[in-house]
Amino acid sequence: MRRWANIVYLYDGSFYGFLCCVFQAFAQKEDPQMILSQDEAQSLLFETRLIETQPEQAERVRNAVPVKIGSEALELLQCAFLSDLPEKELLLLAFLRQGFAQGPAVMKGIAKEPLRSLWQAAQRAKHEAHLFTGFVRFSDCNGALTAVIHPKNQVLPLLADHFCQRFNAETFMIYDKTHQMALTHRPGQAQIIPLEEAELPGPGQEERQIRALWRQFYQTLSIQNRENPQARRSHMPQRYWGDMTEFQSEPSAPLFLPPSR
Repeated sequence: MRRWANIVYLYDGSFYGFLCCVFQAFAQKEDPQMILSQDEAQSLLFETRLIETQPEQAERVRNAVPVKIGSEALELLQCAFLSDLPEKELLLLAFLRQGFAQGPAVMKGIAKEPLRSLWQAAQRAKHEAHLFTGFVRFSDCNGALTAVIHPKNQVLPLLADHFCQRFNAETFMIYDKTHQMALTHRPGQAQIIPLEEAELPGPGQEERQIRALWRQFYQTLSIQNRENPQARRSHMPQRYWGDMTEFQSEPSAPLFLPPSR
């Protein structure tokens, strides 16, 4: 029999760190009051316990999910963890308790909590990642492609395969300023690393010319008499515009024109 514990689990904020919290909750037969990343911990009324990330424990939990609940449950677990859902750790722990007790049947209760909230959160994360496959704008910084994004969810793990396959011969970085992490890639090697701040050099003359050409191309395609701001905001939400070249009011650079013949 498990017990409610007046204790807060603290972990490093990683997916494997969270799985170690799940391992400890089952091993100790207790339900913590909260599960927080160390960055979120402030003055708390409850006792805290730091859960160290131990890969062997995390792997045991991760491997058990598809065996006992199903591969769909593992995908849900991973995507919901990347979402901005409040108290997602406690909801995921509750879901895993149900899943390990009921087996694959738990995935059929989509209208019941906590599965409903987790499924909706996972869908939001995947949808935002899909939008960024079209909204990321790269700039050339000293021969490397760089981009800055401000997502609500931790989308970099969901974007990695897409961009690493599409630009497999390039060196690039996508910096998630919201969550202070970056996807870095060079041919044959890719990783997601924590990055508190990225100081990128300003655009050079050639980069400014390319940006100006892109903005001109965007404006040229626009048909003024058929503009529909509401439809544009629906397909391209306004909160993404700040990182998109075509909406930036950067001082224009002289356009490069080919020599006349």
